[in-house]
Amino acid sequence: MAVYTQLSAGTLGDLVAQYDVGQLVSAKGIAEGVSNSNWLIETTGAGAAGDTRFILTMYERRIDRGDLPFFLDLLDFLSARGLPVPRTIHDRTGASFRLLDGKAVALIEFLPGVSVDSPTAEQAHDLGAVLARMHLAAQGFSGTRRNDLGPATSSRVLAECGADALAAIDPALPRAIRLAREVAERWPADLPQSVIHSDLFPDNVLMLGSAVAGLIDFYFACTDAMAYDLAVTHAAWCFGEGGKDFRHDIGHALIVGYESVRPLLGPERAALPLLAQGAALRFVSSRAFDWIDTPAGAMVTRKDPMDFMARLEFYREAGDRAFA
Repeated sequence: MAVYTQLSAGTLGDLVAQYDVGQLVSAKGIAEGVSNSNWLIETTGAGAAGDTRFILTMYERRIDRGDLPFFLDLLDFLSARGLPVPRTIHDRTGASFRLLDGKAVALIEFLPGVSVDSPTAEQAHDLGAVLARMHLAAQGFSGTRRNDLGPATSSRVLAECGADALAAIDPALPRAIRLAREVAERWPADLPQSVIHSDLFPDNVLMLGSAVAGLIDFYFACTDAMAYDLAVTHAAWCFGEGGKDFRHDIGHALIVGYESVRPLLGPERAALPLLAQGAALRFVSSRAFDWIDTPAGAMVTRKDPMDFMARLEFYREAGDRAFA
């Protein structure tokens, strides 16, 4: 989440009026993240549900407009099946998104809950179980989307950034070019698949106590290996500041929770160390690209790719021990 585009109160009010949600009361920009502009919207409430809080998203970067029906229909599909996923608010014509000055915008249900900086093992266990439930439910979703941020893309993006630009971020970062190429060459192609979230960081999970109250920000969802999604989540949840201080209790609870709903197959478990390296490289490459490419003046917090270089090195050294 971020804010690249500034919208006036009048523009926001006119936009909200296209939905059966009442009149605009307030709008607050959300600075976290790097891909879209987002606002927390409050209205007077209307319609059967009477909700008064929503997330308004303007799609700015990386997201192809042609993918929006996949993303937004997926939210509705999972929400209708009891997953803690926000539904899309459709406008008065029934459309799931609208165009504003040539950019697509969507209004999404606001879910209560808090994103945690330091999760507990109980929270990780519940997240694992919810992730497995999501994977099983999503196998019934009719839409498909190729993962365009897989290991081959990570390798290409890092190579295109170039060693000099990467070294300007950190002298150790150019090493990622070779490591990404090696991981892409070894990547497994035959693991069980579903629609996956692929970006399940703590700030994309809302907790109420020890229970998951919401999975949000599905804009990198795609059809890929379920074990890869688990590895992404493991890499995102199990480390302290700067990608250091691996928390075995969190990783163990996450996997136990997942397997309480969907036991991993032998090839999936054997692949986890490599999948986690691929997950780490995905964020090394995207953060390095964003660090170089983020426009001046954008209300965006740049993220350090070295955070995930540290996680990559851990997974390379730990191997299976990281998932015991």
